[in-house]
Amino acid sequence: MGPAVVAGLVAPAAVLAAAAGAWLVLGATAACVVLAAGWGAIIVAHLRNLDRLSRWAGGDLDAPAPEGSGAWSLAFSALHRRVRSRSAQQRELAQTIERFRSAAEAVPDGMVVLDTGNRIRWANARALAHFGLDPARDVGTPLANFVRQPEFLRYLEKGDFSEALVIDSQRAPGSTLSIQVVPFGTDERLLISRDITRLEAVARMRRDFIANVSHELKTPLTVVSGFLETLQDADLPPRAKRSVDLMSEQARSMERLVNDLLTLSSLESEQNPPQEAPFAVEPLLRELAAEAEALSKGRHAIALDVRDPAVVVASRRELASAFGNLVSNAIRYTPDGGTVTLGWRRADDATGDALFSVTDTGIGIAAEHLPRLTERFYRVDRSRSRETGGTGLGLAIVKHVLMRHEAALAVASVPGAGSTFTVRIPARRVEWAPATST
Repeated sequence: MGPAVVAGLVAPAAVLAAAAGAWLVLGATAACVVLAAGWGAIIVAHLRNLDRLSRWAGGDLDAPAPEGSGAWSLAFSALHRRVRSRSAQQRELAQTIERFRSAAEAVPDGMVVLDTGNRIRWANARALAHFGLDPARDVGTPLANFVRQPEFLRYLEKGDFSEALVIDSQRAPGSTLSIQVVPFGTDERLLISRDITRLEAVARMRRDFIANVSHELKTPLTVVSGFLETLQDADLPPRAKRSVDLMSEQARSMERLVNDLLTLSSLESEQNPPQEAPFAVEPLLRELAAEAEALSKGRHAIALDVRDPAVVVASRRELASAFGNLVSNAIRYTPDGGTVTLGWRRADDATGDALFSVTDTGIGIAAEHLPRLTERFYRVDRSRSRETGGTGLGLAIVKHVLMRHEAALAVASVPGAGSTFTVRIPARRVEWAPATST
């Protein structure tokens, strides 16, 4: 039996004892009067304590628990301890939240907490400046009301937050923001915004510098190559002819490098949007297969697998460049006697996306190299890259072309067994040909 039960039985026991004494001394009537008076006093005491408990429960959360007597004293003491414990936990939680908010305010990036409907729950001061938010007015408002760029709305709708999105600031014209969403918990997202205006300016200067230098190199390289071709046709001593041939080879390598740099600069230029138009994919793939056979010179088996003919709305020239780079890479890194397969099909999932793939039986790529393949001048094997004549920019060109078309590149490879490079083109750019009955 608990202490509260024991304490609660004291008063009834006392009343019963008093009634028994009254019975023995004064008779049954006196005993009934004592019982009625005692039980009435007990009921009144319980009602008073219940009233105190009710008033306390309906009052201020920080109010101390009431004082009582008997069993109620023990109950109120337990409530008082529980209230103190809860208050301590609330203070600790409030301090934790305040420390988090202080840390978030000290971060140089903007931070916005969103719910699953992308409505604003909280934002730090830097985010308020980035998006022009009012913390008192805009909590609970969809963030899309303040960031109306179509690319940002597509970013939220797509739900792929593996990479940051770069957009122009609507709040400060001329400024550039990098935005990335990080899901956390069960129903919340953290949006991080960063002002990268200076970084973008430096990147723009770098791109302009490379474009200008490449453009300036193109003319003298053309002149040098022309004179070297003339010398190759001349009657030269064997040693001089070997030197001229070597110079011609290096000049061609430099021309390829300059051309690739100019292509990259053109793809990165904000003043050069892709010239998009609908075109049938199958003729383009047949052209690529023919070019692959010419590049292979019979050393490889070239296969073409077009399962689902379609029309794509895109820049045919840019996609031909990207697809051609993937095909030429496959041929360069596949030993003689290997197979290179060009494929086109509808994705197996419900998206309706299109998949272009280049599969080879070449040397393959180790897993640690895969994340860096599209970096400029990144080499898996520098000595072999020199042998194959690559510039190290082919996959960087592929990356930028696909970015301009909202497409993505996936790479699967097994060292020694070959690789598959797959381009996923979004369904909104593809019109599938109707199925033909057989």
